[in-house]
Amino acid sequence: MEQTVYVKRLRDGAVLPKRGSLDAAGADLSACIDNALTFAPQETILVPTGLSVEIPQGYVGLVCARSSVASKRDLAPANKVGVIDSDYRGEILVALHNHGAVSRTIAPGERIAQLVIVPYLAASFAEADALSDTERGAGGFGSTGRM
Repeated sequence: MEQTVYVKRLRDGAVLPKRGSLDAAGADLSACIDNALTFAPQETILVPTGLSVEIPQGYVGLVCARSSVASKRDLAPANKVGVIDSDYRGEILVALHNHGAVSRTIAPGERIAQLVIVPYLAASFAEADALSDTERGAGGFGSTGRM
């Protein structure tokens, strides 16, 4: 089910988010820069999109890597997944990181990340003396035997 999310262009050259196919979960975010931007190995740069977005209440915008940019060019969000809260109205900036050993360049208007909008549980937290039992219990990494 498709729902309209309002987006404001903050500057010339900003590209509205666009899903690549009918069933794509994420909408591509593009770099709103005047000139090509080069990332040295292991460098992180905040890349502007020129957009602000009105995420509906009860939802969160997740800024995720574009698989082709991350796997082929080593460029992915530095924080792995950025979070845009529903009450944020500032510009979407992508903290893009070069995870590779060689410099990489992005061009103006290039698709650099994707925005996925998902519902979330607004939880309150209360201290408890005990938690309910489960089959897994306190088993940590690898405790289920599945790799």
